[in-house]
Amino acid sequence: MATANSLDSDTEDPQRGLTDRNRWSRLQKAESHENIFSDKSENFTCITSVSPEEAMKWGESFDKLLSHKDGIEAFKKFLKMEFSDENLEFWLECEEYKKCQTNKQMDDKAKSLYEKYIQMDSPREVNLDFATKEMTKKSIEQPELTSFDLAQTKIYSLMEKDSYPRFLKSSVYSNSLSGNQRIASFPTGRRRSRSFTVNDFQQLDSDSNIWL
Repeated sequence: MATANSLDSDTEDPQRGLTDRNRWSRLQKAESHENIFSDKSENFTCITSVSPEEAMKWGESFDKLLSHKDGIEAFKKFLKMEFSDENLEFWLECEEYKKCQTNKQMDDKAKSLYEKYIQMDSPREVNLDFATKEMTKKSIEQPELTSFDLAQTKIYSLMEKDSYPRFLKSSVYSNSLSGNQRIASFPTGRRRSRSFTVNDFQQLDSDSNIWL
């Protein structure tokens, strides 16, 4: 397993670009996530009540998948398994941004979107090239309803070409096609974050009394 130091050295290499930085970001999300499963495909399954006929339409195009609320929900479940659900969240929030009615709403929402998804080292940073980030930053100095169109289009294309084909091969989608929709099942074992605290060890002592 790569150490934090080795990963840090990769990300600090300017020649690596966005690829290594985003790989490190995904590793951080995976390691700090409270619910890490040994078999994510089994633990996350489609929980919608969509018919197999409707689910089949999702395979016709990415646009049709995103035009159906259950399709969005299923795709979101899949992206969470890949720790890349920020892309879909950003795209959806851009759609909401276009519905702003006042300049105040646009100002507030534009700032929120930029700080959450686009700004360097933002909490839900999406994979955008430097030029797109700079153009978006300049555009929101005087926000318009089209200020995030370029960034949104780039993320849409990324999901369509990268995540969508894998979604169509996933158990989330195959379960929808077969009508085998189940509520997501979770392991019964204790869920742990990466680090143990004093309270963790105290809890472990308490658990051991069950077997006495």
